This record gives sequence, C-alpha cells and structure tokens, in this order.
Amino acid sequence: MSDKAYLKQLRVPTKENPLRVLVSACLTGIMCGVNGDCNGEYPSVLKLLKYDTLKIVTFCPEDFSFGTPREMCDIYGGIGLDVLNGKAKVLTSSGIDWTDGMIKASEKMLEIAQKNKIELAVMMDISAACGSQVIYDGNRYAEEKKYQIGMGVCGAQLTRAGFKVISQRDFASLEMLYSKVDGTHTIDTKAKDHNEGDWYKEYFKK
Repeated sequence: MSDKAYLKQLRVPTKENPLRVLVSACLTGIMCGVNGDCNGEYPSVLKLLKYDTLKIVTFCPEDFSFGTPREMCDIYGGIGLDVLNGKAKVLTSSGIDWTDGMIKASEKMLEIAQKNKIELAVMMDISAACGSQVIYDGNRYAEEKKYQIGMGVCGAQLTRAGFKVISQRDFASLEMLYSKVDGTHTIDTKAKDHNEGDWYKEYFKK
C-alpha cells in the first residue's frame, strides 16, 4: 500500500485514544546526533509534538548501540534490507564494522514499535539507520558521494514487520497526517513527498 493510501485509511484519533507514532529522536530535538546535536530543526516533525491526539514515541537506534557522540556510518554493498540479510555491511567513516550493532539497534526499534503498537513511523531520511526513501551508497564523505533508493537498516526492519515508515521530507504525506489528527487543518495541496521533489527526480532520472 502506498504511503498516501495508508495515511488516508488511518483511523481518526482522539485525546483519549491518540494515534501512536514512532519518531526518530533527533527529529524531535533530542541531542542524539553524531556530534551530540539534534541534526537541525525539522518544523514538519516538530509540529507533531503540538497535537494532543498523537502519542509520540522517540528512539535513536544509533545512540542505543554506539552512544553519542559517535562516528558517522553508512551502508556499503546494498541497502538496509541487504544488511539484515547478511549481504551488505554498515561501516563507520574510519572503516569500523558496525553491522552487528546496527542490526541490534533495529531489533530494539522493532521491539519498541511492537510494544507501543505503533501505527506510523516518521524517521530521518538519508540515515543508514532510519532512512526510508534515500540513503548514501557507501561513504558520504567520498569525493563523489552517491545516493541510492532504499531504506536504512531500521527502516527496513520496521517495514519488513509490517509497519509504515515515512520521512520528515514526505511533506504531502505529513499534510495528510496533520489533517487526520486535526480536523481544522487545511491540506497544502502543493506539498510533495521526497520522491516527488525535483532533486529526487533529477538525481534518479525519474
């Protein structure tokens, strides 16, 4: 089911029975980024914190396994699902193999999603852990860095288990979520999801 079709069929939540959403912790301002910051501010996600019809559950898989601050890491030889299937690796920028730690982090994120009966996950795109649409293809610090279509390890773990994952750059989908949890919200029909944007279409020749 497409992201928009899924969001359309989501139930209308109430204060007594809020919609349960799992969010990458850094997107909510928690200082768990690689440098001990929150990777910047993302109004598209911070807006979700204001709704009393949402129950937000936060988690940072990389902080869970590797602590903060830490090295940057990327996927080599495939995408997140390939890592879970033993066909690709997660390496730090200095070449340390973090594959096992990342898989354990994804398992913990899945455990949290299941325990909280999550109905949607909003995660940091591009990340080797939380990416949902686009991730780096190997070292992001390479002279000619490359991107690939695919999920990070945690995004893949959740999706494989049946959870719907979108990114903070899926603005059209988030507009639908806002309207679902706030009956007064007027959807911005000009908003686009990440895969509908100019950069995505040009880079991947879509």
